[in-house]
Amino acid sequence: MEHRPTILVTGFEPFGGSAENPSAVLAGHLVASGHPEATVVGGVLPVVGGTELGSARHALDRLIDAYRPGAVICFGEAHVRGEVSVERVAVNLRDYRIADNAGRSAADEPVVPGSPDAWFATLPVNAIVAALRAEGVPAGRSLTAGTFLCNEVMFHALDRAQREGSGMLAGFVHLPQLESQHRLRPVDARPIPLDELLRAGEVVVAETSRSLRG
Repeated sequence: MEHRPTILVTGFEPFGGSAENPSAVLAGHLVASGHPEATVVGGVLPVVGGTELGSARHALDRLIDAYRPGAVICFGEAHVRGEVSVERVAVNLRDYRIADNAGRSAADEPVVPGSPDAWFATLPVNAIVAALRAEGVPAGRSLTAGTFLCNEVMFHALDRAQREGSGMLAGFVHLPQLESQHRLRPVDARPIPLDELLRAGEVVVAETSRSLRG
């Protein structure tokens, strides 16, 4: 029997005054729907920085330890973006524009002291973007995941994979806000319809699975 790779997908809990987060919705859907050629597991991370119990990185480490995935796809919300953004680079910097959900902030701090200034995503970024566009999903490559929790978990996953030499692929995908969020928090960027959100996640998992299977 052909080996089925394990893909870990994560979303974030709501933050910034919103009652929803499209990444949490998507992570739950992807775990429930599965994939014919991969085992999809997942969880929702707290919007809390640092490495202590209750932080996003602590939760992510527990999921990686439990499942030992071949790839980690972290999803998050970027409500000011109107397309699905596949991140290329994570920087070793914590510099929060707003406080996290624990009320804490960070400024000019490294994500992992002593690690490189940046890591490139190891997910198949170009293939994912091309596949999303082929499915009619507005998508593009992004050079920055910011300096908040999205970047923090992306850098952490990539750094851990490098330190352990595990070969685990990792990266981050930013999602526009939901239409229901847009009605309460209108911005110029186009929100993402629910059916398009779910289709986008399935495409990202499919392309990642294809990359793992070579």
